[in-house]
Amino acid sequence: MSPDVTWSIGELAERAGVTVKTVRFYSDRGLLPEAARSGGGHRRYGPEALDRLRLIRSLRTLDVPVPDVGRVLERGDVLEDALEDVVAGKLRELGSQLTALRWREAALRLLQDCPPGERAGRLRLIGAVSTPPSTAAMAGFWRRWLPPRLPARLVSAIVEEAVPQLPDDPTPAQVLAFARLHAFTSGPCTGDDRGQPEVHRTGKGYRPAVLYDGLREAFALAAPDLRAQRAPRPGEALDCFVSAHARARGTRDTAAFRRSLGAQLAAEPRIDHYWQLVAELTSPPSGPPEPTPGAAYDWLCAALDAALDASDPGPGRRTREPSSSTNC
Repeated sequence: MSPDVTWSIGELAERAGVTVKTVRFYSDRGLLPEAARSGGGHRRYGPEALDRLRLIRSLRTLDVPVPDVGRVLERGDVLEDALEDVVAGKLRELGSQLTALRWREAALRLLQDCPPGERAGRLRLIGAVSTPPSTAAMAGFWRRWLPPRLPARLVSAIVEEAVPQLPDDPTPAQVLAFARLHAFTSGPCTGDDRGQPEVHRTGKGYRPAVLYDGLREAFALAAPDLRAQRAPRPGEALDCFVSAHARARGTRDTAAFRRSLGAQLAAEPRIDHYWQLVAELTSPPSGPPEPTPGAAYDWLCAALDAALDASDPGPGRRTREPSSSTNC
């Protein structure tokens, strides 16, 4: 086709398979180059306008917004890069929309399949959750619950490990677990300072940053045993766990310290409800769940109890108190 050929707006519309109104719309927005004007002032378009119009139609078929189409056309010399950016952005947007739809579908199935007497309560829980869901309430919960003045890098690491990754295609049971988790972490704090572990309290001489750094290492060491579903036992993970508590208190890991630590941990408040819901939310369809920090903590406490029982099997040992659901 000769580059010098030109068409009227109607001829261009016919060649491209669109309406005159569509050509005028894109032309008025500067997306279609005019080759010339007729003697009567009418627009004339060349082959470049036809190529552009076909590209615009292709992008709009993929639901690319007109402003983004304009940005692609402006970068004509790097068209491939511009297209890659736009396509990647649309894929991210579409992924978010699909995730939201899957969560809504699972929520509707949850309501459909539950007993009629539970439907209203579940609807209230689900209605408080956005789609796609956000973990902001959980992150805020941990930032409130952790002791003050922890280093920012440590707080960020703990929050990242404690806040679960949400499934893209949840089951109804996972939707319910998330809704309950959201309600638990976004509700008002219902406890006082007794809802916090001893090490969180000011004026006690503890070094919480030392403890939490050590706990993260101990949890990582315990993870292989948890994945293999081994019973709690002495070893490197337990030694690291006890050492973290000892160093946070400025003392040494001795038999006497282990006995006092076992008694203290048995009496401390817990947030097992949070970790139970996280396990329900993140459990894979088959196989053991990925260890959570809560599961690692329980395993290490049980390992400490077992070690103390083995060294001192006599009466008088404290039993671990029931977990607390206090959210503070």
